Amino acid sequence: MKIRLSQASDGERAVDIWRRAVDATHDFLSAPDRAAIEAEVRGFLPHAPLWLAVDQHDVVQGFMLLDGDRMEALFVDPACHGRGVGRALVEHALALQPALATDVNEQNPGAAAFYERMGFARTGRSALDGQGRPYPLIHLRSGR
Repeated sequence: MKIRLSQASDGERAVDIWRRAVDATHDFLSAPDRAAIEAEVRGFLPHAPLWLAVDQHDVVQGFMLLDGDRMEALFVDPACHGRGVGRALVEHALALQPALATDVNEQNPGAAAFYERMGFARTGRSALDGQGRPYPLIHLRSGR
């Protein structure tokens, strides 16, 4: 597995991974909210500077979006779950920024457990997500 920066041609694959990952892990989203979020994602994700985990054939398996000391997004193709893709991306992020913060949906306990295994600690909770929707967030920070 290799970690590289995204190119314009990676945009649709990133959106596809986002969609597949959300469908696999975010069953708590209402249908209208899911549609609204996807519209937002389609508008910015293909043009965002992403870090990609790619296989030996340069097929994107997962991506993350970093903004300074914040990991704003980490999504792995569900077909690649359990293969170290998320771990590789987080380790890369921590190498770039040892003091890293992120948020996870409280209704996605698997994500919180993953970050805790990676050494992140809970630092707080918000009752609403970043867009004011009723999806509580757990705030996490790396312990490095």
